Amino acid sequence: MTIKILLADDQELVRTGFKILVNSTPDMEVVAEASDGREAVRLAPAADVVLMDIRMPGFDGLTATQQITSALPDVRVLVLTTFEVDEYVFSALRNGASGFLGKGVHPGELQEAIRLIARGEQLLSPGATRALIGRFLRGPAQDTDAAADRLAALTGREREILVLVAAGLSNDQIAARLGISPLTAKTHVNRTQTKLGAHDRAQLVMLAYETGLVTAGARPPL
Repeated sequence: MTIKILLADDQELVRTGFKILVNSTPDMEVVAEASDGREAVRLAPAADVVLMDIRMPGFDGLTATQQITSALPDVRVLVLTTFEVDEYVFSALRNGASGFLGKGVHPGELQEAIRLIARGEQLLSPGATRALIGRFLRGPAQDTDAAADRLAALTGREREILVLVAAGLSNDQIAARLGISPLTAKTHVNRTQTKLGAHDRAQLVMLAYETGLVTAGARPPL
């Protein structure tokens, strides 16, 4: 199956570079391009994955991400940014983006990230992910008590699954860690998302930090 891509960036040169890369990949195709957030929202129904620049003039990528993910839950947004660790990226994840990568990412990493996000399996840029989330969730805007109430619906196994998702483990890795099948691991992850009202794994990670179930720098249980 061909993954349909929407490129949203105000710089034509950047869009051209990504378009060449995407269209040279056998299982991907650029189906539309947008130069601002408003145009991205309009064109998003044609895509499976939106490669979204956040800092666009006027109607920015942050607003566009929120509108796209609210109206089109099957469309995934991958944020591409010059600076991986900034508050705009964090806000994009909160608004439903499935993850982020720096614009200097290796072509192979971008191709794999698109595939993973299209499957709903993986989410975030290597390395900076948990540090970013921990840094911002320690800020004063968080209502930890209210967030923790959301965990009440989870079983003990689902809490365990949430911790492992927050540690960056894939379904296959979770399965190996817990001695269960990958299909069972995927089922647990999906049930946890449903109970918590999470759009995808990115939001599961942030909920784990918000509730205090996971803290920055913590290692997953062996």
